[in-house]
Amino acid sequence: MRHKVTIQTLRDKVEKGQKITMITGYDYPMALLEERAGIDIILVGDSLGMTVLGYDSTLPVEMDIMLEHAKAVRRGAPTAYVIGDMPYMSYQVSVEEAVRNAGLYMKAGMDAVKLEGGRNVADVIAALTKATIPVMGHLGLTPQSIAMLGGFKAQGRDIGAAEALIADAKALEEAGAVSILLEAVPPEVAKIITERANIPIISIGAGPNCHGQLLIVHDMLGFFDAFTPKFVKKYADLNKIILDALGQYVQDVESGTFPAEEHFYKMPKESLASFQEKYGK
Repeated sequence: MRHKVTIQTLRDKVEKGQKITMITGYDYPMALLEERAGIDIILVGDSLGMTVLGYDSTLPVEMDIMLEHAKAVRRGAPTAYVIGDMPYMSYQVSVEEAVRNAGLYMKAGMDAVKLEGGRNVADVIAALTKATIPVMGHLGLTPQSIAMLGGFKAQGRDIGAAEALIADAKALEEAGAVSILLEAVPPEVAKIITERANIPIISIGAGPNCHGQLLIVHDMLGFFDAFTPKFVKKYADLNKIILDALGQYVQDVESGTFPAEEHFYKMPKESLASFQEKYGK
C-alpha cells in the first residue's frame, strides 16, 4: 500500500523532476487496476459520455451520472489523487451553482475538480478556491466547447492563439488553480506554459515538456474504436481479445461444449440416489 497521493505529492514530483502519471477511470474494476499500477492521478472524465455511454460528445453527461462514477472510482482507488470532471452546464450558469456541484464531488471523496476554459472561468476557479475546493484547469482543445471550436481540433497553432493560451494559463494559476491540463496544444506552447508555471502542468497531446501525461484509458487499451486521436499510444488491443473471447463463448454454447462437468454443481451421492429413485435418472 502506498501513501495517499495529495497535491503536495504532485508538487514534490515536479520539484524533483519526476513525471506525473494520469489516466481516466470510470468504474470500480478499472480504478482497482489503476490503483495497483501506481497511477498518480485518476480523472473521472466526462469523456465517459462517449467511451462508456455511447454519446457522440461529452455534452449530454449529467452531474448525477458523474457522481456515481466518481464514487465507484474512489472505492477502487483509495490512495490515488482522484479528480471529478465538471460536466457541461454544471459550472457555466453561475458561480453559486458551480460551488454547489463541485461541493458534491468533494463529498463523494474527490481530491479536486476539473473544469474547462481560460480567463472566462477565472472567477469560478477563484470562488471554488475560496470554498476550499482544489481545481484543475483545462486549456486547449476543450471538448465541451466543440460547437465554438468547430470540432475536435488542435489549438494554439498560430501566434495569436498561442499567446492567448499562455495568458489563460497565467490567469488560471492566479485565480487559484492547483494544476492545469493542456490538450492538443503544440509542444512549443506547452513548454513555455510549463516553464512559467508554479503548478503541475499535465499534457494530453501537448508534447513531452509538461510535468506529466494523461491518456483516456479506453484509447490506450484499444477498448474504444470510434476514433483514435493522433496523440494516443495504444498499449493493448482489448477489443480483439474480448471479441475473440465472446466468439469462443458463442461457439462453445452452440456446440454444447459449455458448460462441461467442471462448470456445474453436484448433489451428494446419498441425495442424488434419493432424487433419482423418486424422479428417475
